[in-house]
Amino acid sequence: MPVTEEKPARTRLISGPGMLLVWLYGVMVVGAVSRSVVQIATEFDKAPLAYSLSAVAGLVYGFITYSLVRGGETARKAALVCCAAELVGVLTVGTWTLVDPSAFPDATVWSDYGMGYLFIPVLLPVTAMFWLRKARTGERS
Repeated sequence: MPVTEEKPARTRLISGPGMLLVWLYGVMVVGAVSRSVVQIATEFDKAPLAYSLSAVAGLVYGFITYSLVRGGETARKAALVCCAAELVGVLTVGTWTLVDPSAFPDATVWSDYGMGYLFIPVLLPVTAMFWLRKARTGERS
């Protein structure tokens, strides 16, 4: 019989608090993508930067959701990088909207640090990065 190597078990990222993260990211995907699709389709010329940023936010949320559901070390690392990029985006756009409100004639998902979304856009990546760091292979209890 041929010798077969056992694949290491895929790190499960959606147990415990990870399931709440998947749910929250899923809600954010629906909110950001549906909002940006409608705005881009109906009034893109009003605030192209804001609507484009909302679409990008929705794509980032979608990728993070997929990575959490997929599981495994590679997905965990990819989600961690995306969460860090998401946090940088939220902080950058949030600060930009406060410093120069005229640059955004309409709000984005990340405007004012996500105030229109109950500050979930700024809290979610921090929480997710904490969970993902804790979810390294063999470190969860």
